[in-house]
Amino acid sequence: MKVAYYPGNVARGAMMEVEDCIQPLCKTLGINLIELPKATSDGGNIIRQASPRLQHALAARNLALAEQKGLDIMTSCATSHSIHCDTAATMEADPVLASQLNNLIARTSKIEYAGESKSRHLLHILVEEIGLDKVKAAVMNPLSMKIAAYYGPYMQREGFCGEDDPFNPHYLEDLITALGGTPVDYDARCQSVGSPSLLTNEKTALRMTASVLSEAKANGAQLVVSACTISHSNLDSYQVKAGKVTGKDTSVPVIHLAELVAFALGHFPDRLAQLRTRARIIGG
Repeated sequence: MKVAYYPGNVARGAMMEVEDCIQPLCKTLGINLIELPKATSDGGNIIRQASPRLQHALAARNLALAEQKGLDIMTSCATSHSIHCDTAATMEADPVLASQLNNLIARTSKIEYAGESKSRHLLHILVEEIGLDKVKAAVMNPLSMKIAAYYGPYMQREGFCGEDDPFNPHYLEDLITALGGTPVDYDARCQSVGSPSLLTNEKTALRMTASVLSEAKANGAQLVVSACTISHSNLDSYQVKAGKVTGKDTSVPVIHLAELVAFALGHFPDRLAQLRTRARIIGG
């Protein structure tokens, strides 16, 4: 399977562990990643607060670059995935806006987006295209931990989440099971952690982050796996601060979906061993 790889806004800057894992896991499962060397930030739902049109233009340009190669975009970030899906859907529904955006893209980059290329999240490709049976057969190191899935709110919209249920998703839990882990059921798995507001309303974002982490741990999670690189930074880098602000127990290891899959497929065994130790010491 061949896809245009879009790392999102964070993976190649603040989360190199995700970038480390994407290439080997995709190679193991037969996913051929084609780079988009001229791709840009999609705005991260931050630019949208000042200019929705600009964010749409950024995403449409990325989609047009993939379309030139005859490929869909694949990203491991739920926020980036939802932004590209939203732009594609908006342009399809509003031909006038689509024409305006394409005129802008054509002036700056000499390309246009015709609506043929779509965005796919890594999770949906693993479940729908590769198949859980093939993933399970490739497992070298079964995870053997209680793992809480965190989807976040952005890709849980009808048309954005593949064939998964937007209101009661199960793809990530199904994948955890295929990788040898035990999924943990908890209500906050699609709840926002307030990532876009972290710099402007930090306390609220930290309370939202603490709510997700504390509920996951209270339900027995030894580990949280995130499908979103932007939300991941709240759950991981800010979890100690979130615990101090709220007084809740937020101490639980958090890793990204790409890491979880790569570890189970036999890549980076030393990092998996360290993760198991952390999970036993501070997990649920």
